[in-house]
Amino acid sequence: MSSSDEPTSTWTFLTHHARVLLEIARDPHARLRDIATRIGITERAVQGIVSDLHQEGYLTRGKVGRRNHYTLNPERSFRYPTEANLPIRLLIDIFTQHDLPSGGAPTARHADTSTAPIDSPEHQPGAAASG
Repeated sequence: MSSSDEPTSTWTFLTHHARVLLEIARDPHARLRDIATRIGITERAVQGIVSDLHQEGYLTRGKVGRRNHYTLNPERSFRYPTEANLPIRLLIDIFTQHDLPSGGAPTARHADTSTAPIDSPEHQPGAAASG
């Protein structure tokens, strides 16, 4: 049996909630239909996920002109008990740092994900949370 005849597994490590969160971190002004297209789910599913994330305090929504703008709360902890002591900032940093140009400086599309810049001390892994 050749490798092309083997069944393809469809599971992934990241849930749709994580993927929507990361797309918003990459572009806080993204339209929900664009997020849906990027991650391969329906716009309605993205709307439900954004609503979940908003209700649980992971993001806030606002308007800039006619467009929605999202602000993430990167210090909000993961929901699952074994990761509940870790902020979602860690996940966001893994994937938004991965997206950076080789120079390493955050781009404008990463600057609006929280109240502090991605490269500020409180966004560095292992840094103490202020509060």
